[in-house]
Amino acid sequence: MPLKRPLVPARSGVRSWRVTSPRSAPTGCALVDMTSPSCRATDRGVPPPLRRREPGAMEAELARMDTRFIFRRILTTRDTGAISLSPEWWGPPDRDIPLPPWLPKEYVDRLAAKFDETGFAGAINFYRCLNLNWELTAPWTGAKVAVPTKYMAGEEAMSCSYTGVQEYIHKGGLKGDVPGLEEVAVVAGAAHCIHLEKPEEVTEHIYDFIKRF
Repeated sequence: MPLKRPLVPARSGVRSWRVTSPRSAPTGCALVDMTSPSCRATDRGVPPPLRRREPGAMEAELARMDTRFIFRRILTTRDTGAISLSPEWWGPPDRDIPLPPWLPKEYVDRLAAKFDETGFAGAINFYRCLNLNWELTAPWTGAKVAVPTKYMAGEEAMSCSYTGVQEYIHKGGLKGDVPGLEEVAVVAGAAHCIHLEKPEEVTEHIYDFIKRF
């Protein structure tokens, strides 16, 4: 049965989706999780270190690096391939990574301070539970989203470079899953953090869409 509630895209640049938490969404709203380029449970595209299920393994690897360095590396990357999180990908942990104009030092410091308090276990557990999440949300596989929808993604987003993603988004695949899709907006010069990299453009896109209703 098509969903009749407004759609909030939760993730971008991938091939398949499913409703992940319709009950937890506000009245008149459905959350759609753009997860994996497949219609089955998979670790495909997940960095190998995050596939390790043993508690504490990945956390220990990250603990050897300064938290501010971790966020500087991840948030500023423009790699078009999958992040490997290998020592080679991280590079020397004591090197300075310049911040682009859209990423204030205060923002990175605040993120790092929060994760210094909590650690990375909560974030890493998302990947540890990837297959389980697919199993639990299996009843919604193949559901259609019929409400008015706008899809946004950064032109340089890593996930948009995965095989088949561009064809899926622009050549009818996404429209087939989301019949209510009205517009695809690709934000030029932006990657994953489009709200930080192009705040005025993203705000304008959102406002132009919402003001129709």
